[in-house]
Amino acid sequence: MDSYDVVVIGAGFAGLVAARELSLRGHSVAVLEARDRIGGRTWTDERLGRRLEMGGTWVHWLQPHVWTEVTRYGQRVEPSPASQAVHWIAGGTRHESSPEEFDALISRGMDRLARESREWFPLPYEPLHRADLDQIDHLSVADYFAKIDLDPAEREVTTGVWAEHFNGPAAVSGLTQAMRWCSAASGNWPLLHQATSGYRLVEGTGALIGAIAADSNAELRLGTAVTSVSQDSGRATVTTADGSRITARQVICTLPLNVLSSIDFEPALPAAKLAASAERTASQGLKTWIRVRGEVAPFTGYAPDDHDLTFVHPEYAVEGDTLLVAFGTRAADLAPDDVEGVTRALRAWRDDLEVVDVAGHNWMADEFSRETWPMQRPGQLTKYLAALQEPHGAVRFAGSDLATGWAGFIDGAVESGLRASRSAHEALRGPRG
Repeated sequence: MDSYDVVVIGAGFAGLVAARELSLRGHSVAVLEARDRIGGRTWTDERLGRRLEMGGTWVHWLQPHVWTEVTRYGQRVEPSPASQAVHWIAGGTRHESSPEEFDALISRGMDRLARESREWFPLPYEPLHRADLDQIDHLSVADYFAKIDLDPAEREVTTGVWAEHFNGPAAVSGLTQAMRWCSAASGNWPLLHQATSGYRLVEGTGALIGAIAADSNAELRLGTAVTSVSQDSGRATVTTADGSRITARQVICTLPLNVLSSIDFEPALPAAKLAASAERTASQGLKTWIRVRGEVAPFTGYAPDDHDLTFVHPEYAVEGDTLLVAFGTRAADLAPDDVEGVTRALRAWRDDLEVVDVAGHNWMADEFSRETWPMQRPGQLTKYLAALQEPHGAVRFAGSDLATGWAGFIDGAVESGLRASRSAHEALRGPRG
């Protein structure tokens, strides 16, 4: 039976950052990854004629933890193409406007939400700072915009924008999660949009996470799914799908919340952790890449969340064609590689575009994720966040689901990996003299 100071479950950003930090401090570390690659829900793959991001994509200097990694490894960023027009749907009708006109349409609702976010979350990295968050945590973004004074078109479009941000229906998208994002962007929603979808890595997320892995002394085992973690006498035993057992003084589990229950923990996980996993996150959508014939001028499309696709935007030119990235809120209704379905959904905005092919990964059907980027439902912040961040004996937890700041982003994964590694390091050192 192999033995290590720390076993890290999962080789996404949270897991590999934690492994790097601990191994460079002299601890023996093994990283167990169920997939045959690193990256978790970030994955740069060859599709439709170029390298494309199947999962997480955008980074920004406003996100301090991931920007530190970008700087550390000399990665470069580039802007996504700036839109020349916005196609949006309201009242069942397709509209077209300039980006400035569209921003004016959503500004009343977005300004109010952003302003109130600074009141409810004055310290973005202390999301539970206010003791009275239960006054708003039960609300969804749909509830919020339904109650404020907006014209029908304003309400429908602004609610749809937030459904796209959540990658899930607005009715299950927690208002406090939306406010946390706005607060992290200093209560400035145009800055929020720039920080969340404005800049991408030139060499892709794969280059960044590859650099993190290469900078670590941890042992990496791919194709190694964990089935159970038991604890006894201050040590943990990790059992893998092939029956191998590994002992460790500390374990860091970075599984997405929706698949946390796939591991058998002994002693069993506390009720709050199990309940949060059973409730699942708000995200239940899809991301797809669409290759269309010819060169297409940059535009953005927004649609309400009862449409199969809620967002579309050109990102790259390939051999005279254009690659669009698109998102929808219900993967159960549209597969990301369904050419006919994606083509039909795209026509809601543009019936002049000829679809050549589409590509995507169904993260909701992926047995090792069962979610896209993690977003909280109403009530989950106050009910579960503190409990999810708590260690379970020698087992500590990390992942973007558990971030205090930019939850749902690569930045949140890096942040939580740093926190978990520091906590594990302090436990390994023992009480200070």
